[in-house]
Amino acid sequence: MKNIILAIAIAAAVGACASKGNESLREETETSVAGKLTEGKTTRSQVQQMFGSPFETSFTDSGDEIWTYQFDKLQADAVNFVPIVNSFGSSYSGKRKQLVVLFDRNNVVKRYSMTDSDVSVKSGLF
Repeated sequence: MKNIILAIAIAAAVGACASKGNESLREETETSVAGKLTEGKTTRSQVQQMFGSPFETSFTDSGDEIWTYQFDKLQADAVNFVPIVNSFGSSYSGKRKQLVVLFDRNNVVKRYSMTDSDVSVKSGLF
C-alpha cells in the first residue's frame, strides 16, 4: 500500500510541473545572452539561428522590428489538488524568462533586454 501511495505522490509531483514557450531560453541568463548578442553587430539571421522563431513580432512607429521570446517554467499551486475546489479553476506559479530584441532597418540588433521574473497564471474563478 505504501508503494502505491508513493507512486501516486510522485506522479502528482511530476505532473504538477509544466513548461511552455521557447526552449532555447531554458538555460539562458542575462549574462549568457550578453555573450551572444552585440548591439550594432549581431544580425537578425544570427538571432534566429541562436534562439529560433520568436514568440511574438511587432514593430515600432518608425518601422523597427521587435522580436519577443518567452519561456515559462510553472508548477501547480496547492489549490489544484483540493477536491471540488479545483473544479472552479486552476493556479500555476513559477518563473518567466523573456528576451526582447529590437532590430534596426538593416536587420541588426539595435537593443535587447533579457529578464527573469516571477509569474502566476490563474484560470476559472481564481
